[in-house]
Amino acid sequence: MDSTPTVDGTHDEDDTRPPPMAPPALLRDPPATRRGVKTRAALVTAARTVFERDGYLDTRLADIAREAGCATGSFYTYFASKEEVFAAVLAEAQEDMMHPGMGRVHGTDDPYAVLEASNRAYLEAYRRNAKLMGLLEQVAHVDPVFRKFRTRRAEAFVRRNARGIADLQARGIADAGIDPLVASRALSGMVSRLAFGVLVLGDGQDDDEPLDFETLVSATTRLWANALRFPPRD
Repeated sequence: MDSTPTVDGTHDEDDTRPPPMAPPALLRDPPATRRGVKTRAALVTAARTVFERDGYLDTRLADIAREAGCATGSFYTYFASKEEVFAAVLAEAQEDMMHPGMGRVHGTDDPYAVLEASNRAYLEAYRRNAKLMGLLEQVAHVDPVFRKFRTRRAEAFVRRNARGIADLQARGIADAGIDPLVASRALSGMVSRLAFGVLVLGDGQDDDEPLDFETLVSATTRLWANALRFPPRD
């Protein structure tokens, strides 16, 4: 994901909710009929399949329509362009990618447990959507609208993490001598790029001993905790 794990244990439904994954201007109102809803859903599902199979640049609208089992002309009833249907794919995946399960540790006083659960949930969601994350990276390089939107969303997560770090500093848990926003940019970027390298590009997965997922979670959590100078756990 272009988002990053959050460290404050709050839920995404609060007023710090980051921007949506897809530009709203590219999202049309849903169809008015049940048949229209069904056809549009089939096109979105087919679009994700074809995008992930062929890549964004090589995907043709006719291939999406064929995968959905409908005529190419029907595609234009619901979407005007490749950009619109890709935005719909992102919007469809948004719940899975923006709600990484922080409620699993809701109410705990152990900041390390919150951090570990956040990293785990983020990396699990990234792993489930790895092909789509690779596509989003590709599209951001060729489409300025998606690039700008992706940057805005990532910045929202960075600033949210900075607030979480500042709160940990105020509680005497994190190193008070570091700038929370700079720390957030560094640590959030580390996890995001590591996830892309390992889960999308397959870095470290061709060796005799491929990188274990639990090792990935443990290492990223320890790096966060060490960088912020969390006190030793009992």
